[in-house]
Amino acid sequence: MHKFSGAAIVLLGLSGLLAGCQTTTAGGAVGAKRSQLMLVSSQQLEQMGAQSYAKLKTEASSKGALNNDSALLQRVRAIASRITPQTAVFRADAPQWKWEVNVLGSDELNAFCMPGGKIMFNTGLINRLQLTDNEISIVMGHEIAHALREHSREQVSQAIAAQTTIELGAALFGFSEGSGTLVKGAYQALVATRFSRIDESEADRIGLELSARAGYDPHAGVTLWRKMISASQGSRPPEFLSTHPAEADRIQQIEALLPVVMPLYQATLH
Repeated sequence: MHKFSGAAIVLLGLSGLLAGCQTTTAGGAVGAKRSQLMLVSSQQLEQMGAQSYAKLKTEASSKGALNNDSALLQRVRAIASRITPQTAVFRADAPQWKWEVNVLGSDELNAFCMPGGKIMFNTGLINRLQLTDNEISIVMGHEIAHALREHSREQVSQAIAAQTTIELGAALFGFSEGSGTLVKGAYQALVATRFSRIDESEADRIGLELSARAGYDPHAGVTLWRKMISASQGSRPPEFLSTHPAEADRIQQIEALLPVVMPLYQATLH
């Protein structure tokens, strides 16, 4: 049996992490492409997402809170039907996902798309902010972008990598378990937040292009976030904004991207 030094163990561990680097999407017109660390399979996350989504639907249905506004449900599903085919620009496999769109009767300003294309919109997000179809499309594009880029899978992989690195470091330098806990806490506080903001910025970029290609005016990105800013003043920020970049920064990014995505939108008008 071979015996490896502490340094060799660390190098082997790090080489394993590097082998997990890949990219999940093409860049599109907005150039949203980078290498991502992926240490778990898409199927694992999609299965977990489908189970969580099914549980949420069952619980909401038992409370009479699932799809109780048929007009709003039809409206949201119609927007999704225009956006989901555009996902092929970023991922060839995405249009064939088992897409599902539902509306939850909740006053919270929130929406999400789970891995594999399971979408949920809260009625509060649409009704309280009086969102137009264009603005709904911006939110939907953003949430779909998270699924396309597999940000949840990436976050899980980053957590695995962080724990692996801590354990390898402890083995090499003789750190105690308590020291490892401190390092892990520092990682979560400093690095995880930064990655989350990168994810949100990517979702904004990809989502804006998806909306434009689906025939929705990208200027709605500006009006949407202005509504979000107004809703978050004087109270706890909406759940939708909990880990997002500063609203003013994202408005600035959207405005900078308008020259790129407006031609895509205008092409749908002919």
